[in-house]
Amino acid sequence: MDDTKKMKEKEEDTDAGLTTATLAGAAARPEARAVAAPSFGVGGGSSAGAATAPAMDKQAVPLFSTDEAKDFRARWDTIQASFVDEPRRVVEQADSLVAVAMKRLAEMFAAERARLEGQWDRGDDVSTEDLRLALQRYRSFFGRILSV
Repeated sequence: MDDTKKMKEKEEDTDAGLTTATLAGAAARPEARAVAAPSFGVGGGSSAGAATAPAMDKQAVPLFSTDEAKDFRARWDTIQASFVDEPRRVVEQADSLVAVAMKRLAEMFAAERARLEGQWDRGDDVSTEDLRLALQRYRSFFGRILSV
């Protein structure tokens, strides 16, 4: 078994039961459940920041590797296909998959930051280009979050 497959199986084992609520720590805070979810419908969102969204799209950097994105899409398709038969279970699985994707994004950003901090801690100069690329990834991700 190759390392990539082993790592994926380990991630799936550790992500079992992961939900957006546990990811956010809401399970320990009952009041968090009472907060209304934002509307994702047409016309329900704020236009704040809308002027910067198109500029961010031009500089969008892929958040996942091609293989990782393909895997997430395949998992989503599998989940969605079962909705008619088991809607409650499917919604729970969808929540778990979203939580896994969010966790993976957080891990990627944490690894990026750790890499840069490791260079700083060793007294190495981090090139302006490395910092520019890191900031570009943060800006792209942040813009996507605000434009949803």
